[in-house]
Amino acid sequence: MIRMLRENRTVVLALPVLVFFTFFFIVPIFTLLALAFNPKELGSIAIKPVLTLENFKLFFSYPVYRQSLINSLWLTSAATAICLLIGYPVAYMIARTASKRVQAFLVILVFSSMQIDLTVRIFGYLTILGDNGLINGSLIRAGVISRPLPLMYNSFGVIVGLVNLSLPFLILPLIGIIESISPDLLNVARLLGCNRWKGFMKVELPLSVPGIITGVLFAFAISMSSYLIPVLLGGWGRAVLPVYVYQQISNQGLWQRGAAFAIVLLLTNLMVVFALIRYYSRVYTKRMLAV
Repeated sequence: MIRMLRENRTVVLALPVLVFFTFFFIVPIFTLLALAFNPKELGSIAIKPVLTLENFKLFFSYPVYRQSLINSLWLTSAATAICLLIGYPVAYMIARTASKRVQAFLVILVFSSMQIDLTVRIFGYLTILGDNGLINGSLIRAGVISRPLPLMYNSFGVIVGLVNLSLPFLILPLIGIIESISPDLLNVARLLGCNRWKGFMKVELPLSVPGIITGVLFAFAISMSSYLIPVLLGGWGRAVLPVYVYQQISNQGLWQRGAAFAIVLLLTNLMVVFALIRYYSRVYTKRMLAV
């Protein structure tokens, strides 16, 4: 037995992870999937051998639910795009910092925003973006505006919160990818006649695409499943799909409908992941091989 374990060290080391992944990911997902196809029953979470598409039909029959999915997609896409525009320059600066101590300090700063509880951060934004908050209060006292700007309970407030939530998860994968790109490649591009900007666009940016895709996937998935930020910063006027998942389960006690809505959210995330991976494996890989 001991000899067999020694010969299969990889399996032994992976076994705890597989057990954890099975019980805390695969089992809950399949439980949700089974509940989603059960008829609604108030307060019941028992899986029954009765299959129905009633919960999914309900979701696609009501405009408010369909609109929540559209709201989720466009708010998440906007937040992810802004994260990329902000995060790539930050990651590039950190990756190209010569001093390892300064680089470590900057990475710690990126991590520091993740150490504060999300609820605390959201209430901090309430004091900044509110009608009597830091921004509006300062502008009114300075005479720049006479009425408070609508910075909360709208799409702007939700996007600001989502960017704050997901930005570190986009920056961190990019740092490692950009750092692995040798600066000598850019020097060679300059010797071949490229200026700094053209060398970056032709050499460094294409090579950092794997990190961009990884960061975008992280940012999109985290933003898409966010519940607290749309509720506290967006209000019910910008209700997203996670809000209705919570509402069906917590407020109405309809686990079957909540499970169906959650499956729709999961499948939407998986389709985006599949589309990005497909783009990377086909378009980007062929382009790199052509070069």
